[in-house]
Amino acid sequence: MSIHSSLRIVRKGSHRSVIKRFERLKVLKEKGLWSEERSVLGLPKVKMQKLKIKKEKAAAEAKTVAAPAKAPEAKPEGAKAEKK
Repeated sequence: MSIHSSLRIVRKGSHRSVIKRFERLKVLKEKGLWSEERSVLGLPKVKMQKLKIKKEKAAAEAKTVAAPAKAPEAKPEGAKAEKK
């Protein structure tokens, strides 16, 4: 018997719309909206945005990174020059 899709463990790096309290505190500290004397109860909501890169942009970026400039091929030291 397989596990239901709603009960599966979330993979790292996937987008979640609900975050835990310590994650919310981390975001608030980064934005400068959190002070240590505040209560951890009744925290303000934090908007989590999912970033999506279009396939065309991702493909273009991958090509530029994957295709470095070719260096001229070096001949082995023991190779003889070709006669014409």
